[in-house]
Amino acid sequence: MTSSFEFHTHPARLSDAERDRALKVLRDGVALGRLSHDTFLRRMELALVARQPHELAALTADLPTEKRWSRIVFGTVEAVSGFTVRLRRAWQAERLPKLLLPHPDRPYPLRIGRDPASGLRLSHETVSRVHAELSRQGGLWILRDLGSTNGTTVNGRRVIGAAVVREGDQVGFGTMTFRLASE
Repeated sequence: MTSSFEFHTHPARLSDAERDRALKVLRDGVALGRLSHDTFLRRMELALVARQPHELAALTADLPTEKRWSRIVFGTVEAVSGFTVRLRRAWQAERLPKLLLPHPDRPYPLRIGRDPASGLRLSHETVSRVHAELSRQGGLWILRDLGSTNGTTVNGRRVIGAAVVREGDQVGFGTMTFRLASE
């Protein structure tokens, strides 16, 4: 008869939270330039197969961990910074020039660009000759970028192909930005 002392039993698997903490320290180390990409990949593999807490600790021992106070300070700065960015955008949105949407019964799209034949001519160096077009399809306004050099944006996001727009949206052609309005 054999006793249980003769069998090699492995401790229970580390918790996902412990692994996540170690992986976060490793990701931060790469982001701060303290680990090379190859070192990060190797340590990440080791963290995923680690069985004991001291194995995780060895993988992150040479990397500084963020202290509680620095987390609080940086978190506060991020929150305030995010608030000021949103406040600035809201303030600028009300001050943007209006771009009136064409009459819904208009049978053809409104062309936007530097070309003199455009329905909306914008003579700015960041606007392409044939930049974008605005049309009504199925009751929705569609803004389509026509391969412009400096891009078309809706609410700060670049339009790839086409995007649905509504009254109040911010639309940009190159560096020129407008707020869509119906009147």
